[in-house]
Amino acid sequence: MRTYLLRRLLQAVFVLWAAYTVSFGVLYMLPSDPATIMAAGGGDASTVTPEQTAALRHQYGLDRPLAEQYGTRLLHAVHGDLGRSVQSGVPVTRMISQALPTTLQLAAAALLLSVLLGGAVALLASWTRYGPLRQLLLSLPSLGVSTPTFWVGLVLVQLFSFRWHVFPAFGDQGFDALVLPSVTLALPGAALIAQVFAKGLRTALAEPYVQTALAKGAGRGRVLFGHAVRNASAAPLTLVGIMVGNLLAGAVVVETVFARAGIGRETAAAVTAQDIPVVQGVVVLGAVAFVVTTLAVDLLLPLIDPRITTTARRAVPA
Repeated sequence: MRTYLLRRLLQAVFVLWAAYTVSFGVLYMLPSDPATIMAAGGGDASTVTPEQTAALRHQYGLDRPLAEQYGTRLLHAVHGDLGRSVQSGVPVTRMISQALPTTLQLAAAALLLSVLLGGAVALLASWTRYGPLRQLLLSLPSLGVSTPTFWVGLVLVQLFSFRWHVFPAFGDQGFDALVLPSVTLALPGAALIAQVFAKGLRTALAEPYVQTALAKGAGRGRVLFGHAVRNASAAPLTLVGIMVGNLLAGAVVVETVFARAGIGRETAAAVTAQDIPVVQGVVVLGAVAFVVTTLAVDLLLPLIDPRITTTARRAVPA
């Protein structure tokens, strides 16, 4: 177990380093000049003098070699300093901490809905004996995966806000304003969970022990919930860990559609303004969220399937 945890921790550190390094390389190859953007202050860059640009470039260390910039910024990032916004001059960590609670609320609600909806569809499709209903339920995940998130959001706003006036179309105040964005963000994840969970349940229900239990008189519901669910839940649980990064990425679209103040809207504004430190800070945040959730899932998986730790021990040479 100790070797299993150590491997996962080393993998987590590597993922964080790789995310920071790749984002640094990609963002700093863009044909924009952060010093010029800062000097312009959101105005016309043609009015900026070369002396102003040079002074800002020296102040923020942008005139140093790229390798030195990378090492300095990586060291600062390890200590929690992700730099300052090019547009506003506000520390990136402060901007993220102010916008994060709204996005976390949205992502948590969407994740909960994804698990509940996806699990319910998979369980009902595996439990029912009515063929047409089972085929209908199994076709829903494919539809959910292929439907664009922004289109779902616009349809929900049109129906539940403008036509029926049930939920507000915009804003982030109160529970009512959370319903439509969380449903919009949850549907793709629910479809993925339903697909993976339903396939796992079909495989588990085809195992010999299930046929033995049914032959001994166990009911279908008892076999499904007492045996098959546990054996089929490892893959959906792993998928939940991966989905966290997708939820943060989807928040950019959803928060824009529903005019919610959060990480998504900050990211959209930073990309438009080519605010490199903010964009890189959001990338690092996504990597941290992915690492934490996948690490938590890795710790839970051995409780569901002890063979995972056994396999990990056998994979390590003596």
